[in-house]
Amino acid sequence: MREQTSPVIIVTATPPQPLELSTRQPGEQIPFATMVAPPQPEGLIVPTLDPARAYTPEALPESYVVQAGDTLSGIAQRFGTTVDQLIAMNQIPDASLLAVGQLISLPSVTGTISPAVKIIPDSELVRSPATASFDIEGYVASLPGYLTGYQDQVDEVEVSGGAVVRRVANDFSVNPRLLLALLEYRAGWLFDPEPGAPSLVYPMGYVQLGYEGLYKQLSWAANQLNVGYYGWRNRDELWFTFPDGIQVTYGTGLNAGTAAVQYFLSRNQTYDGWLADVAPTGFYSTYLGMFGDPFAYTVDPLLPPDLTQPEMHFPWAQGETWYYTGGPHGAFAAGSAWAAVDFAPPGDTETAGCFVSPEWARAVADGVVVRSENGFVILDLDMDGNETTGWTVVYLHLATEGRVPAGTLVRAGDPVGHPSCEGGVSYATHLHIGRRYNGEWIPAHCHHCAPGVPNVPFVLSGWTIQGWEGQEYQGFMIRGEDYRQAEQGRDNPLNVLTW
Repeated sequence: MREQTSPVIIVTATPPQPLELSTRQPGEQIPFATMVAPPQPEGLIVPTLDPARAYTPEALPESYVVQAGDTLSGIAQRFGTTVDQLIAMNQIPDASLLAVGQLISLPSVTGTISPAVKIIPDSELVRSPATASFDIEGYVASLPGYLTGYQDQVDEVEVSGGAVVRRVANDFSVNPRLLLALLEYRAGWLFDPEPGAPSLVYPMGYVQLGYEGLYKQLSWAANQLNVGYYGWRNRDELWFTFPDGIQVTYGTGLNAGTAAVQYFLSRNQTYDGWLADVAPTGFYSTYLGMFGDPFAYTVDPLLPPDLTQPEMHFPWAQGETWYYTGGPHGAFAAGSAWAAVDFAPPGDTETAGCFVSPEWARAVADGVVVRSENGFVILDLDMDGNETTGWTVVYLHLATEGRVPAGTLVRAGDPVGHPSCEGGVSYATHLHIGRRYNGEWIPAHCHHCAPGVPNVPFVLSGWTIQGWEGQEYQGFMIRGEDYRQAEQGRDNPLNVLTW
């Protein structure tokens, strides 16, 4: 298959050149002339564009044509209704029996449509090529706020605030500029050396036992951003609900990045407060003051419409037998695209729990290892040494011992590490593997990609991965008439794979 080349970065405005620092209260608008912005990304073409970026909302559809893999509950979730309402409107005798091509009438939209202002481009939500030259720790160190001297415990190691932002941005593949701007907007940590006491423990506003400190709070925030982004982009979810039950339907002229920010700002917020947050004088103003116009960093297109996956093989040696134990699921936490699948290495049927497998996980294609840490190995297939550009393959749960170091050039089939439980959350030894392109997680199987989002099958050694709508970790693989199904353990013939 043809591998895509990285697109040219096109920007649409010039960030302002601020003059000096100031402190502020959380949520307060920041005048352009009082902030410090990072250097403008290099090599960008700068036309002008109206910063309001308003659009005209379109009417939501009145009906829907059933596609392969659809369920009535999935249709209800996407269009903000209930299974009972769809059954009643369409006189459906059995909710479990839908026919491809069947026309489903949809109820009129209730509640409200989200504001018609685009906040950020998609490339400012993901860890895109526009973030490659951004010096996270250098930017944080240049500011007078609380974050500059902050230390947090991550995996029992003391790390700086800037290092926390970098790790969360890398692990979740979320833009570090966006995380910093939200941290400033919610808590004032970047410019205020003494922010209010409540924000010191729960700076992102998620007050929950076990989520104290910056690392846990930013991880929660990054996951919520991914919930909004990939829900809109890959599951075509058209609405969301506030904690108090108020329902809001996304304006159909929005983009996924804006939908994600709108969704995040609705968490732990009232509807009236949210309206202020998503207005041009709300969060957008904070971002503009810190980094300039977010559309100045637009990568267009982020995903080429003709995107195809390069040839990839199973991540183990020919002749070995492994086990398909997890169908499409979150690439990093459940909010991300269901871009990853799980394989367990050989072992006794009684083998369970966490251990370092003696078997090798191997490179699925030629590439260079751009990151090897915290259970991760990131394999860059375009070999430019930049994990934010082009195709990357993400391995997780590889043990420290024997893990291939960053900077290593590998060929398809070369060993990259031993499966274990290291990194992320794992209760049994396995290999978690997923794909990204230009920093965006590419779903292993996309049932309802939003218009313009390419559906790129995940193919390993000729086996195509597929999943069931709304059922995380479930799914199957097919190659011609051969079929394998994701099942736990090593004693089920349905999940056995040899090549």
